[in-house]
Amino acid sequence: MLDIAEELNPWVEEGRDFAVATVVAVDGSAPRGPGAALAVDAHGTVIGSVSGGCVEGAVYELCVQALQDGRTVRERFGYSDDDAFAVGLTCGGVIDVLVTPVGAQAPALRVGVSAAARKEAVALARVARGPGDLLGRALLVRPDGSCEGGLGGHPDLDRTAAAEARAMLDTGRTGTVEIAEDGSRCRDGVTLFVESRVPPPRMIVFGAVDFATALVRAGRFLGYHVTVCDARPVFATRARFPDADELVVDWPHRYLRRTETDERTVLCVLTHDTRFDVPVLTTALRLPVAFVGAMGSRRTHEDRSRRLREAGITEGELARLRSPIGLDLGARTPEETALSITAEIVALRRGGTGLPLTDSRVPIHHDAAGSEEGKTHSRTAA
Repeated sequence: MLDIAEELNPWVEEGRDFAVATVVAVDGSAPRGPGAALAVDAHGTVIGSVSGGCVEGAVYELCVQALQDGRTVRERFGYSDDDAFAVGLTCGGVIDVLVTPVGAQAPALRVGVSAAARKEAVALARVARGPGDLLGRALLVRPDGSCEGGLGGHPDLDRTAAAEARAMLDTGRTGTVEIAEDGSRCRDGVTLFVESRVPPPRMIVFGAVDFATALVRAGRFLGYHVTVCDARPVFATRARFPDADELVVDWPHRYLRRTETDERTVLCVLTHDTRFDVPVLTTALRLPVAFVGAMGSRRTHEDRSRRLREAGITEGELARLRSPIGLDLGARTPEETALSITAEIVALRRGGTGLPLTDSRVPIHHDAAGSEEGKTHSRTAA
């Protein structure tokens, strides 16, 4: 439900009762992943989506029922071989949906929505499978380990759940965790669904050029916190970049050395000037970030690579550079180029090939190898 926190928060502030349906498990191909949510209030107003349209009607009715009887239910939706138009996912996948009524008696859920809407880092752990009296119970966990709410049951259940949720929050993961109901190694346990909400990843665009204007808009659309950095104050202006979250007038390499980055950060160098791009790339290629790309022709790339080697960049470090930046879309305009660049960023993040799906035989919905998002983890208390 943290997936739609910004839209849900006005309902929380108004004190509305609502029911929320959250995708807690996916098997096979499905339009939305774990954490996708749909909410319905007492007036029948709908926010969000769990399937892109396949099962929305049935999920809506489950939410209405949950508002009426106050019960949490878990429902499975999948493809029907007998009737492809029956309630189910015609794409062939299976999703498990947890439907929970959220009233005044659910403070952890309400506080979690408000915190996520404020862009605070929080994890929300809910019982997605287990004893009926525990189903839907929620525990809110913050980075400092403080908690709100509780799962009920054995006292050690909250302690173990909080530790697992905090570990997932540290890496921004959303998924399920199997733990024993009493913290011991017993056969019958509970499945927790943990949603992590962390501040948006950063996209730093170096070079306040025309192409950067379109890239900033595309980056914002994808949910990045976008910074534009250029040493020339006449170009790095709010009038030229109204959509940027942050404008910085400084030498790119100097700013990159002092600003905060992490393994989700995307760095796009559009400067086209060796005075700027070689020093900033020398710093960037040694940082544990998600993506480092640089704009330029193949001839520019060869010259830039030579200069980077002379600056001490190793072949292993140089192999991380995506240059020329972007996928081959035949892009010409700044908007098309921004699409090309962001398409490469998404493909690298999700493990995509960049090929037309028409000609591809790989699964449509997949993540990069080694991705932790959506995986199931089994744990017991130490």
